Amino acid sequence: MVKHVVDTRQLKDRKFLDGLFLLADEMQEQVRSHSVERKHEGKVVLNFFFQASMRTRTSFESAEQRLGADIVTIDNAEEFSSLFKGESLEQSFLATQGFFDTIVMRHPEDGSAKRAAYVLNIPFINAGDGKNQHPTQALLDLYTFRQKFQRIDNLKIGFLGDIRQGRTIRSLAYLLAHGENNELRFISPPELGLPDDMRSYLLNKGTKFYETEDLDAVLPNLDVLYVTRLQWEHVQDKEERRHLMEDYRRFQITSKRANRMGIDSIIMHPLPINREKSDGFPEITPDVDTNDRAWYFVQSRNGLYVRMALLNVLLTGYTNNLYNLILDVP
Repeated sequence: MVKHVVDTRQLKDRKFLDGLFLLADEMQEQVRSHSVERKHEGKVVLNFFFQASMRTRTSFESAEQRLGADIVTIDNAEEFSSLFKGESLEQSFLATQGFFDTIVMRHPEDGSAKRAAYVLNIPFINAGDGKNQHPTQALLDLYTFRQKFQRIDNLKIGFLGDIRQGRTIRSLAYLLAHGENNELRFISPPELGLPDDMRSYLLNKGTKFYETEDLDAVLPNLDVLYVTRLQWEHVQDKEERRHLMEDYRRFQITSKRANRMGIDSIIMHPLPINREKSDGFPEITPDVDTNDRAWYFVQSRNGLYVRMALLNVLLTGYTNNLYNLILDVP
């Protein structure tokens, strides 16, 4: 059966994670030594992006090219594809999947990735679907934990910001729920707090977590502070958006706050940091960028190695042992 990567709950097998991260280590070494094996020449990957993206799209493109695959990228796909003429997402993929060996898609609607995977007979990767899931971001986040702490268990992680609408937080929290003795703290304004379905999932898995607005009390006890921007594009009401942006200011990470964390703690962010549309109150101030705890640029760079590893697994197919450890789409 063909494998797709739609949801992090498919990737909870520890053998899969350990194997993928070892492969990502190999990819990192090959990139640094300019010795990447171009194993997938002759294969073609479609990058189908309905939403603007810089890091995700370009890291996928770089990964694909380094592995030897040819790429076709469609930006603003809503406007420049037959969907503009009224074709359904399913029809588009049924009509074109024969052109490609793997498809990567970002889409603004929750559940769109699952719809695509349902009809595809070639491997598919969800590069973000609405407020729902972003599995490759969660994988590179977990890989960054491993790089820093040499483990992905027994960690204290604080998730700060827009918990309600953040697909990166949901994806990573689900992965962490399958680890051993991880403790999660969700720090946010009440109106952007933990959604009921996430709370139920974590409770069902017996994951240790709590919710708070007291950022300063939490900071000294964290291994990782995972900051996210306000997902203002999902807030249609202008007055509500204004109120949320003002409320967000009290959670701003400055150098003073960063320095309240342990010396070996790290600050992560899936990026972008909202520095241009935040009325002078970005969620992380620019001076934090040079703090030793700031790991978000390392985190971003790791996206290349993890996506190279995952693409290698999917493009190789059934003969790759890790391929067979990917669970079915839930």
